[in-house]
Amino acid sequence: MARPNEQVGALLQEYADLVAITGGAPYRARVYEKAARSVAGHHLDVSTLDAAGLREIPNVGDSIAAKVVEYFRTGRIEEVERLRARIPAGVRELTRIPTLGPRKAMMLYDERGIASVQDLLDALDAGRLKGLKGFGPKTEENLRHGITLLRQAGGRVTLDVAMELAEEIVAALSAVPECERCAYAGSLRRMRETVGDLDILAASTKPRPLMKALTGLQLVSEVIAHGDTKTSVRTTTGMQVDLRVVPPESWGAALQYFTGSKAHNVRTREIAVRQDLKLSEYGLFTVPPAQRRRRRKAGLTAEQEAVAEVLEPDGQGEPREPPDSEAGELVVSKSEKEVYARIGLPWIPPTLREDRGEIEAARDGTLPDVVTEQDIRGDLHTHTDLTDGVAPMTEMVAAAAERGYDYYAITDHAPNLYMQRMTDEKMLAQREQLHALAKRYPRLTLLHGTELNIDPDGEVDWPAEFLAGFDICVASVHSHFNQTRAQLTRRLVRACENPHVNVIGHPTARLIGHRPPIDVDLEAVYEACAHTGTALEVNASPDRLDLGDENILAARRHGVRFAVDTDAHAVAHLDYLRYGVGTAQRGWLTADEVINTWPLRRLRTFLRKGRKGRKKP
Repeated sequence: MARPNEQVGALLQEYADLVAITGGAPYRARVYEKAARSVAGHHLDVSTLDAAGLREIPNVGDSIAAKVVEYFRTGRIEEVERLRARIPAGVRELTRIPTLGPRKAMMLYDERGIASVQDLLDALDAGRLKGLKGFGPKTEENLRHGITLLRQAGGRVTLDVAMELAEEIVAALSAVPECERCAYAGSLRRMRETVGDLDILAASTKPRPLMKALTGLQLVSEVIAHGDTKTSVRTTTGMQVDLRVVPPESWGAALQYFTGSKAHNVRTREIAVRQDLKLSEYGLFTVPPAQRRRRRKAGLTAEQEAVAEVLEPDGQGEPREPPDSEAGELVVSKSEKEVYARIGLPWIPPTLREDRGEIEAARDGTLPDVVTEQDIRGDLHTHTDLTDGVAPMTEMVAAAAERGYDYYAITDHAPNLYMQRMTDEKMLAQREQLHALAKRYPRLTLLHGTELNIDPDGEVDWPAEFLAGFDICVASVHSHFNQTRAQLTRRLVRACENPHVNVIGHPTARLIGHRPPIDVDLEAVYEACAHTGTALEVNASPDRLDLGDENILAARRHGVRFAVDTDAHAVAHLDYLRYGVGTAQRGWLTADEVINTWPLRRLRTFLRKGRKGRKKP
């Protein structure tokens, strides 16, 4: 069961979705979206707070605080229940169909009683949409196609899938002579754990050759829309790609605009509005006096104006025409840095642009200097073909040396993961082989470790005497995922208390899209890690990304240390580091909070943990 903060956050987000589907004010939905994020990520248990305590949470006002109090008093929020009664859950699923927005989905329900994707397909087959305004033959054809695509694509894809596709497209477009610059933007640049559509941005004074190049790629199965400033295509895997081409002088403003989440973009545009400026994908402009007067006469708040100006999340929506002579004078547009600077902010790393406090931190001068790939000195969790890896130790070590690491750990599975058939003798033989191999790489310190299995009672594979021979021990949950919350929590806490366990590997055991996180009291685990000097892993495998960014944000408040590792089972998996670092950045981690950015001497001190003579790093 989710912790109280997550329960309430999910309810508030659901309410925001329901408001949008029923045609409510976008501003109202936005208020609840912000509150949902704030409550879900709050470090205190919201079930213990009264109305006054709840109002201290950012973005939580009187009305929202009252709803949270109501939930913990009655187990429900009456207003959510009222909207739920109007809208079956399947209606929200309908909005995932390409070309079908919230209002049309609600119309289908109100006018035809359609409450799921299957209902819609049945209605199309029976001809029940005939006569419904806005649902002509072409729309029906598009809906059928959209349902097929939805079922084929299965929703969002993992980071590695999106990245491979994006880099292929960027490389192809960058080779077009008329292309001056090209990059991916949107949720991929923010390194969200999954990606829906791809946003590709290019700069050129002659956009048509770029549009032609995109539509001519072999990976394109369908051209959805084709224009001079925006072209949308569907790939053979079902993923939508949107290419936008802007003038070279607008590059910085466009990259800023199409990278930030909708919430972040609303905030930056709100700041601009308060300075009588207008920020769009074409640049930061002054607002002519006549427009300023119309703004004030309309009586909108700065945030309401900003909401109206921002396109859909990740830049989705129809492209606007370039500004005309009445748009005011261009102030800045060439680089993201100068756009942020002109509205009074330092450059904000793309991975932080989610409206989770980065604007306030930027204003206060407390924006973190987030960890980068260049900060990582070594990988502390990797496997070889001795267990379930696919490459021999010699190849994995050679690849690590080629990456320029200072140190590198081999951590094959221990014997309690029975299918790996590990024995004491095999592990000791590997240690000898590793020591012999180290002579070939005088600049790379090789560490012999293991990935232990945390048993249902919190014990690990080997006795203390054997564990003392390892340089590093990662301990992970690999089975018995359905234990009770109390059992799973005690299981992880006991592992943290083991003086030989240095890192808790993939702490929630989730597999994105395949297995949910285990039901564990993570706050108790964070406290145990901070108390015992045990690091939490940010597992860089794109199927895991565990810990996730929101959990990292919560854990770092306890003073926990982290290890960003690839859990590589092949040489190619060492490249997963970029996804782990991106996730760490989204969790606001600095290099000092990540143990594998430290010099070897400091790392070894940390790895001694509770053993005799250990000093706190």
